[in-house]
Amino acid sequence: MAPVPNPLEALSREQLQQRTSLKWNSHPADVLPLWVAEMDVSLAEPVAQALHRAVELGDTGYPFGDGLARALAEFAAKRWGWSDFPVDRTAIVPDVMLGIVEVLRLVTEPGDPVIVNAPVYAPFYAFLTHADRQVVESPLTEAGRVDLDALVEVFRQVRTTSPRAAYLISNPHNPTGAVHTRAELEAIAVLARQHGVRVIVDEIHAPLILAGAEFTPYLTVAGSDDAFSLMSASKGWNLAGLKAALVIAGSEAVDDLARMPEEVSHGPSHLGIIAHAAAFRHGGDWLDALLVGLDENRTLLGDLLTEHLPQVGFLRPEGTYLAWVDCRPLGLDAPDSEDNVEGDLAVVSDLAGPARHFLDHARVALSSGHVFGAGGRGHVRINFATSRAILTGAVTRMARSIG
Repeated sequence: MAPVPNPLEALSREQLQQRTSLKWNSHPADVLPLWVAEMDVSLAEPVAQALHRAVELGDTGYPFGDGLARALAEFAAKRWGWSDFPVDRTAIVPDVMLGIVEVLRLVTEPGDPVIVNAPVYAPFYAFLTHADRQVVESPLTEAGRVDLDALVEVFRQVRTTSPRAAYLISNPHNPTGAVHTRAELEAIAVLARQHGVRVIVDEIHAPLILAGAEFTPYLTVAGSDDAFSLMSASKGWNLAGLKAALVIAGSEAVDDLARMPEEVSHGPSHLGIIAHAAAFRHGGDWLDALLVGLDENRTLLGDLLTEHLPQVGFLRPEGTYLAWVDCRPLGLDAPDSEDNVEGDLAVVSDLAGPARHFLDHARVALSSGHVFGAGGRGHVRINFATSRAILTGAVTRMARSIG
């Protein structure tokens, strides 16, 4: 079989601009979009074939069976050595964030605290608040990793105020790209059990582990028996528009999962489940080619920042296709920048500080750090899942805008 070419180099900017999804339509055509978590890739051929086959058959009805869970089990065994993946302890949900909310409804009540490691994926705040849960921040270290000393203090604090608490982890961490080690996860599991905190792990970026790191599924570590994981092929194969995800319960969380309302399983798309199952089962070669391209882009981004913007701080991500960049040395945060979200380009999410500057003056769209919570102000998140030409053009534009 011929090797799969780098998916990040398959499409030109002109072809990408023909797309109708969020990334390439939220800004004018002269803006280079390196913000929302969509990749500039062609669709993996096994996924395309599965979808074409379903359309040819008119197979567009309701989801059925455990095909997605079995496909993920095969992938988990091959990629992560998770040989006893619990197919019988899974449930399909529309997507990871809606699945997180449904799990929180099983193990917490309105008003209960949910701990997150800030700065963290911005929708955590929106979805938890909308679900009437109290968001409690536990800061990351300067290296963008979980601070266990800070976490234990937060655990102690929340358990003095509530009989129930949950801890929502991003693994790998979005936006810093840290891939939590087995030792870190084992320590988290011990602390959570000691303090009676239920752990929910967003592992949507799990397929995207870059060279030099190793992914450990949380449910494979000792002490994780009452926890939940949520997984999807959405990020690994760029399938956000094909809704599907899985909740996986630890061995002591089976009764909780059984209480999930049956109607939640109506949310995933049948075509989404077909696509995600095909990705996990047959998309390995495509994923490997993507990971090589992402590793090259990770290096390229670091080199470009060193050459053109040497003042900024760059956390070299271990996983995901997202880079967390400290722009505070550039002095782009105005005192009122947090509220400066007006104008025709302030769409989808608030912009402030460096992200606002780079959009207005470099015509590069980045994610604004302040929406990721405490510790995010003055930072930007860069999506480097694009072509080398677009990535190079974006960083050089950013540098020219600084003068």
